[in-house]
Amino acid sequence: MAAEGTRHPDVIGAPFLTVAEVAQRMRVSKMTVYRLVHSGELPAVRFGRSFRVQRAAVEEHIRAARYEAGRAAIEAHTAAARAR
Repeated sequence: MAAEGTRHPDVIGAPFLTVAEVAQRMRVSKMTVYRLVHSGELPAVRFGRSFRVQRAAVEEHIRAARYEAGRAAIEAHTAAARAR
């Protein structure tokens, strides 16, 4: 047993996340994360029978997936108006 006062490593700051942790962070199902990994959209490392995803890769995927509806609509309208 661990002695009282012994601290466990900071799991929140860990460089690799489990599929369940990625799913929780992205608010999607674990199956969606597996699909992203298998399609190559989300890079992962396999440790034994389980996958681990780098925290930075998850954050980058979220940043890349960000969609600004207002801005996209304005830019599309402006481009269409210029083409006329």
